[in-house]
Amino acid sequence: MLKPLHGDEILSEVALESFFLQDYPDYQLVFGVQSQDDPVLPLIGRLRKRHPGRDVALMVNDTPHGRNRKIANLINMRPLARHELLVISDADVHVPPHFLSDVVATLEMPGVGLVTSLYTGLPGNRDLPALLGAMQINQGFLPGVLLARQLGRQDCLGATMAIRKSLLTRIGGLEALADHLADDQLLGRKVLAAGERVALAPVIPATTVPEESFASLFSHELRWARTIRALEPLGFAASVLQIPLLWAALTLVFSGFGLWSLALFLLVWAARVVLGWRIEAALRIARTREIWLYLLRDFFSTIIYIAGFMGNRVVWRGQSMAADKGHPAPGSRE
Repeated sequence: MLKPLHGDEILSEVALESFFLQDYPDYQLVFGVQSQDDPVLPLIGRLRKRHPGRDVALMVNDTPHGRNRKIANLINMRPLARHELLVISDADVHVPPHFLSDVVATLEMPGVGLVTSLYTGLPGNRDLPALLGAMQINQGFLPGVLLARQLGRQDCLGATMAIRKSLLTRIGGLEALADHLADDQLLGRKVLAAGERVALAPVIPATTVPEESFASLFSHELRWARTIRALEPLGFAASVLQIPLLWAALTLVFSGFGLWSLALFLLVWAARVVLGWRIEAALRIARTREIWLYLLRDFFSTIIYIAGFMGNRVVWRGQSMAADKGHPAPGSRE
């Protein structure tokens, strides 16, 4: 299991320790950082002492490989991986003990070349931005991914990416992803082009939503929005249909605040809340009881949607990048 790291964020220790606790007979954990001064290193040291029997390797290497620093980190880590099956996941992912068993079992199914997974949002604090960020993942992103799969898409999600070394080499290796922001989507496309399937594992990890300010939440969700728009412009344009309270509010305004439109707005609001509760119940996560948060969430989603069309630059871990379509960039190694 490859874990590219950058910094020690809220709940990092809890998330990373969940990978030390897998019910799997033989696996290796490979961590990678790009600086000896990275504050996550003492955390890794504590976890290694706490779990002395676990096979752990650590790479500290700042060699650049293309524009995507996460992929550069993975390229530097890869020589330490000694197993044929590679499972790549982000540092903020929390997994149950059966996670690795479920992922490997799915990868061993006929015709499967890449395994990914859905994921839920876990607020890292009780601040409003973290709660809204988790709502977007659980009630917007996750149902949208499931709908896309029902329509025939096989998207790869970066929270979990499991692949055999032999197939990864055949499709160009990690180097083929090094100049692209949406490395997970590009990996999925390359696997599909090689004639293999992208399958969903029957396990749903959680990812920490650490935002403490609306500015940081805006930056995070704007990166998602502009990346999706670059990859799937028509799909992104249609995603405005996932903001029901926007349409209800527009109806209210353009009808001159008629009684019928007010009743419609309240009905849509109630439906939005009930559907949100049903999704949370299905995912077995805490219910969002404050119904006014659904108004705020759809208002914030509207702002993100509009801003998504107003440029292609995004900021990721302090690095400014252009959201691209996942095609080879001039001067790349593809």
